[in-house]
Amino acid sequence: LSPDCSFTCHYRCRALVRLDCSGPLGAGDEDDGDEQVLEKDTNVDEPSEWEKTELNQTQVEQRIKEYNSQINSNLFMSLNKDGSYTGFIKVQLKLVRPVSVPATKRVPTLQAGRPHAQGVKRRTSFYLPKGTVKHLHILSHTRASEVIDALLRKFTVVDNPRKFALFERSEKDEQVYLRKLGDEEQPLRLRLLAGPSEKVLSFVLKENETGEVNWDAFTLPELQNFLRILQREEEEHVRRLRHRYARCRQKMQEAL
Repeated sequence: LSPDCSFTCHYRCRALVRLDCSGPLGAGDEDDGDEQVLEKDTNVDEPSEWEKTELNQTQVEQRIKEYNSQINSNLFMSLNKDGSYTGFIKVQLKLVRPVSVPATKRVPTLQAGRPHAQGVKRRTSFYLPKGTVKHLHILSHTRASEVIDALLRKFTVVDNPRKFALFERSEKDEQVYLRKLGDEEQPLRLRLLAGPSEKVLSFVLKENETGEVNWDAFTLPELQNFLRILQREEEEHVRRLRHRYARCRQKMQEAL
């Protein structure tokens, strides 16, 4: 059990864990704290102004031309023959907790009298670097849930996708607004409607904080580990209570 971040692991697994929880806060951490104060979450059920806008085929084509004329890179949008369109979105990953990636360790085994290397599936947890961004080339009908899946595949993250959510971020009147996208929403459509400005609209991947713990999103080993942690916390709490009452009882006996 780490005293800095309360990370818990089996004592034989300590050598496989690569976490640094004891470093001092840097400039980047302070900036994140300032921004967090300014952020205001809105409800996922409340559609944004972009979501309410409906465009016909002619308007889509005109919007794409306007979008491409405003960007200063080669990340253009293009209209397809079937009426759909493709383009790029940039997603910033702002994850507070570590993510899990597969780690395969070759261990020797004996098979038919000969040494044989066998792969053992393991998980390694680490924090993604602050400011990590990823550009994705997607279709106009690509859903937010599919964007999350694609991001996790890019970074070979094996955590359940339901642990994460895609947010729409906008800045207005020195206030930062965050809105969690629904699974069926189409990020590239929002990008086209909002234009290329990152202040008007940007995308952020964060932990899916719903206010309630979704236990179904955790694996069986994770749930078993949580139960062990709860048991230790309960035992420690009971020990402290017994110690407090024992001291009170001792003081009373001394007074008698």
